[in-house]
Amino acid sequence: MDSYRANILGSIIGIFILVICSLVFVSRLAGNSKLEYWLGIVFILTALPISYLLLTAGKFNRPTLYYVQLGLMLAFIIAELLLDYIFKIDFRNIGWMTVSYVILFFAATGGMIGIASLSGKVYLILAVIFFFIMTFLALYQRCKTGM
Repeated sequence: MDSYRANILGSIIGIFILVICSLVFVSRLAGNSKLEYWLGIVFILTALPISYLLLTAGKFNRPTLYYVQLGLMLAFIIAELLLDYIFKIDFRNIGWMTVSYVILFFAATGGMIGIASLSGKVYLILAVIFFFIMTFLALYQRCKTGM
């Protein structure tokens, strides 16, 4: 794979993550926990291409920020897997855990804007639009559902 294809893969995965997260919030608003669960599984599976991008980053002389952005997303995916799927911890009612989770979530998803931007302005604009939609949905669903 060349750097152009790696950039396109990163852009597609970054935008895909922002869309999947938005759909998770929509499914919570709709009270569809089964859909939310399966969207979460799809989200967790994005760890595979993100890991691939991390492993091949050295081949393309990526800057340190690239590693940080992908590393944050991978860390969030692992946190999500552990908290919601393996240990099933009800952490959203524990203040410090919720704050830590939200900070990691927005740092990771915000980093996907940077990853998407490597393929050009169109991907950057799409990522920013989907990030704002996702952010609105996250805040709105938190107010409505408390989750």
